[in-house]
Amino acid sequence: MFTDQINQIINSESSSLEKAELGIRLCNSTLSELQHMVEKEDFEDSASEINFFRNIKSLPMSYLIYFSEIRNCEHSIPKAGSSPKVRFLEKEVKKINKFFSQNKDFVNYMEQSHNYMDPQFFTRNNLDNFPFAPTINYYQYPEFSTSHDMLWAMVQAMYKFIHYIRDKLHKLQPDNKVLYAEKQPKLLLWSGSKTALVELIYSLYADGALNHGNVEISTIISSFEDFFNTKLDQGYKTYSEIKARKGDRTKYLNQLILKLESKMRRDDAK
Repeated sequence: MFTDQINQIINSESSSLEKAELGIRLCNSTLSELQHMVEKEDFEDSASEINFFRNIKSLPMSYLIYFSEIRNCEHSIPKAGSSPKVRFLEKEVKKINKFFSQNKDFVNYMEQSHNYMDPQFFTRNNLDNFPFAPTINYYQYPEFSTSHDMLWAMVQAMYKFIHYIRDKLHKLQPDNKVLYAEKQPKLLLWSGSKTALVELIYSLYADGALNHGNVEISTIISSFEDFFNTKLDQGYKTYSEIKARKGDRTKYLNQLILKLESKMRRDDAK
C-alpha cells in the first residue's frame, strides 16, 4: 500500500536526501501506474473522475512535490555556518507563506470541504485553465490532469514542507523562543498520558479526518506536539505497544466514549 511504503521511508534511519530520492522514485512509479489505469479504463462518470483527481491522484502527487522540495532544499542550503542556513530557511518560509496567500481562496474552498466547484476544478473539461505552472518538472500530462489537481497537490505538499522547514530551523535555533512563540499555545497543556495521546492521534490518522487523509503520521504527531506543548519521542514504538495490548486495545478511546455519554446523560437530566 502506498501510504505504508511512504511511512516506511519517512520513518527510516536514512538521511533527508536519501528519503527524498526514495520517495520521488516511489511517487513516480505510483503515478505512472495510475496514469496507465486511467488510460486503460477511464471513468464511469464525473463523480468518479472528481474523486480520483481530488482524493486519489493528489496523494502521491503531493508527496512527489514534497520530496522534490526537500531534495532541492538539501542541495541548495548553505553547507557551512548556522546563520546562512537560517537565512536560507527563513526565505523558504516566506515563499511558502506567499504561495498560501496567493491561493487563499482555493485553500479555503478545500479546507471547508466545499464541492460546488469540483466539476470545474477536478474534471478534465477545463484543461485550458491551468492556474499553476510548476517551476520544477513535476509529473503532469494534460490527459492525466485537471485545472486544479496540481494546485491541490501543491497545497498539501506545502503543509508537509513547512513542518520540514520548521524542524530544520528548530535544530539550528533550539533556544529561539520568539521564532516558535506563534505555535506554542500558552494555555493548552496535555495533562493525560502520552500513550493516550498517541492512541488519539492514530485514531484520527486512521479515520483520515485531517487534511482529507492526505497527511503523514509524523506531521500529525509534530502538530500535536506543538499545540499541546509536549514531546512524543517514540510515537511509532508507543503505537506498536498499543497494538500489542491484550484485550482492550483502544482503552483510551473507549474511556472517552463512556465519559462523553455520561456527560450527555447528566446534561439531559438537568
